[in-house]
Amino acid sequence: MAHIFLDAMGGDNAPQSTVAGALEALRENKELIITLAGVEEEIRPLLSEAADVLERITVLHTPEVITNHDAPVMAVRQKKQSAVVQGMLALKEGTVDGFVSAGSTGAVLAGGMFRLGRLDGVDRPALAPLLPNGKDFFCLIDCGANVDCLPAYLAQFGVMGSAYMQMMRGVESPRVGLVNIGAENEKGNALTKEAFPLMQQAPFNFVGNVEGRDITADVADVVVCDGFSGNLILKFMEGVSGTLLGMIKREMMADTRSKVGALLAKPAFRRVKKAMNYEEVGGAPLLGVKGVVVKAHGSSNGHAIACAIRQAVTMHEKKLPQMIEKGIEKLLSGTEN
Repeated sequence: MAHIFLDAMGGDNAPQSTVAGALEALRENKELIITLAGVEEEIRPLLSEAADVLERITVLHTPEVITNHDAPVMAVRQKKQSAVVQGMLALKEGTVDGFVSAGSTGAVLAGGMFRLGRLDGVDRPALAPLLPNGKDFFCLIDCGANVDCLPAYLAQFGVMGSAYMQMMRGVESPRVGLVNIGAENEKGNALTKEAFPLMQQAPFNFVGNVEGRDITADVADVVVCDGFSGNLILKFMEGVSGTLLGMIKREMMADTRSKVGALLAKPAFRRVKKAMNYEEVGGAPLLGVKGVVVKAHGSSNGHAIACAIRQAVTMHEKKLPQMIEKGIEKLLSGTEN
């Protein structure tokens, strides 16, 4: 039985979306327990029709709410009665098995670093969302936790991403690639040039540099980069997918012939839309901290929150943090695959 701590006040649509997501997850998994943390008087009314799962819900009153307008580090230090801080402390104490939030990314990062702590040997935790590549999904790491990186961080990201894809997606020997401006070994800036030989020697299946146009071409299961580049890639992909879907919808409604074609192709378009929806696989895990932490998208609806909760449960069951720690130990000791 897994116990997940959910930040009920985190996200653009909270607490309605977070409570709805919790109820969906509880009804799907009869072995799940959830702590809903937030402003109790706002949460309780949303549980009026949750009698079937109410015995597996604990409402924890956390009166302080960390918003996107708060300075993350200062908020984590000062707002001790917030869901983020209380969730990280509960995870550290072992009273819960995972933490999920759609709230401030900065606060989740700061809470993971300063309240939960890093795994042994990890210099910097990283955010690692799964993104579609036309065939399945690839792991992008880091997507914003570390804007400035050292070469050693990128090698560690490769270890963490490889463990994630192996345990969570069943990829036997994940291909790890390094984002660069060219496929040749000598290409890149100072960071990627120094990181390349470290990744060649690392205990994972390194396939070399990956150019921007090949990121979604299924050439790597794990795409490694600094957080600045990763965030640009993530936001660009979100924008492009939204633009393309909007253009297709508009053109399909342009005239009668197109409308008839759109009606016939509707099932295919629905499958494409679902395949491009990264929220179906959950949120972005914060890898490298001493526990299971999932950062859901700020605009998540109830179903996206339920997917993030499901992801956290699987990460706990697969013992992902322990697997990452073993991988980092191999990296630091110079052990081969």
